[in-house]
Amino acid sequence: MKRLLSLLGILQLLAATAAVYKQWIPNTNFETASNWDKGRVPCARDVVHFDKDKVVSVFVGSPHALTDMYLPLNGEFLLAAGAAFTAFDGSWDPGCDSGGTVRFADAEHRSWFDPTLWRDVLPSGELRPGGPIFSVHEERVPCRHDDVLFQPETSFRVNTDSAQPVIQLRSISVMGQELNTPSSWAGYLGGPSASLQFHGNGTLQVTGSGCPDKSGCACGNTLDGPRICAALLRAPGRQCPEPACQSPLQPLGHCCGICGATINLEFTPDFDLQKYQDKLVQELLSQPRYAGVQLAMSKVHRAQTFLGLVSRGAAPLIQIVLIDDRAGAQAGTAAEQLAADIMQDIAQHGEALGISSGRMEVATGSAATGQVGSPPVSRIAAGTVMGLLFSLLFLGGILFLYRRGKLRLPTLRPQHPWERMEEPAPPAPASDKGFDNPVFSVEPPDVDLAEVASKDLQVFYLNPLYNASETET
Repeated sequence: MKRLLSLLGILQLLAATAAVYKQWIPNTNFETASNWDKGRVPCARDVVHFDKDKVVSVFVGSPHALTDMYLPLNGEFLLAAGAAFTAFDGSWDPGCDSGGTVRFADAEHRSWFDPTLWRDVLPSGELRPGGPIFSVHEERVPCRHDDVLFQPETSFRVNTDSAQPVIQLRSISVMGQELNTPSSWAGYLGGPSASLQFHGNGTLQVTGSGCPDKSGCACGNTLDGPRICAALLRAPGRQCPEPACQSPLQPLGHCCGICGATINLEFTPDFDLQKYQDKLVQELLSQPRYAGVQLAMSKVHRAQTFLGLVSRGAAPLIQIVLIDDRAGAQAGTAAEQLAADIMQDIAQHGEALGISSGRMEVATGSAATGQVGSPPVSRIAAGTVMGLLFSLLFLGGILFLYRRGKLRLPTLRPQHPWERMEEPAPPAPASDKGFDNPVFSVEPPDVDLAEVASKDLQVFYLNPLYNASETET
């Protein structure tokens, strides 16, 4: 029995480790100072003002005395036990010397696809401890198999505008209640609070299912990648600092260029993403020389084209992104060394790990971008396309000159059987007399050439243009 309980505990721990929980950070609570234009919670001498045309859902956790309050036309107040609003009776309030108008801040602009508004947490809601693992920007927003947590005893309003009509999730927890089935989520959407908390053209859908593939599942936020990056760049602070390398890398799903290394792996059905990530952390990232190096690993889909022109869909691959905390000329050098060690390990044990091939790209502060592995298909495709373009240009030039009359092409007319030429007459039979010369009509002298040649030991030639009778005197 103890062994069974121990096994169940291990299985639950593994399930918690594999699941990803993302928590929404902002809220619309009455007691949150940042939700007011004065940067403080209203006090007794204040006049509270909610814009009448704004839709709000406000959680009130304690009693408040106010001078006056203007309410919106559409909204709700969620009162905790003991919370209430009372009219100010004019008594002295030590924290409120002078009153004024305090306005509730606008929460309409808070987007679901803003990666700065989410954080990774444990199933309990506690912040996940920091470590060498990070996520690219598209995966900092909830993915299709993630669990979403809204903090208990908080209100919120989220803009779900999306490039996709349905935003799939494994589960959503609201007010401490986990909704992990389509029916439970549908029941919540039918209640009074859902329309005040979620607005936009994207519809949230709870599936209740995690990633079924041990090689990992793509996040599913690719279509909203531009929206994610736009929200990131609008956020305060330098979300994308200027990289120190000359040609920074641009990993898939990441909004900023990086100095470091990326490795793209092609895999077989035996590949296990979580086990391989644990192997890299335990055997390589834990070494002191790789202190300050961070790793992101996930399944992505890279677009494929035929000859760089016609789309052939997208092929799944495992993307590993490595960055470090080095600066200046040393930026990315530690990540480069770790990537080289990973490639060496793949060369030795890749088949056993379910990895069929890998390609590494590197960008550091002291060197230009380089590649190791199979030659990039893009260069081959680009060369092929350029050759085709030059061929078409050459043929187009010939056709243009022909149309302008600057170039004449020979006309080739096929010969049909019924148009054959008349057969030539057979040659005359050969004779020993030679052939007639139309220029020379003089009969040769009756001389035995053989006798003369043997007598004078000379060789004579007859000249048809020379007449012997004209030279006799």
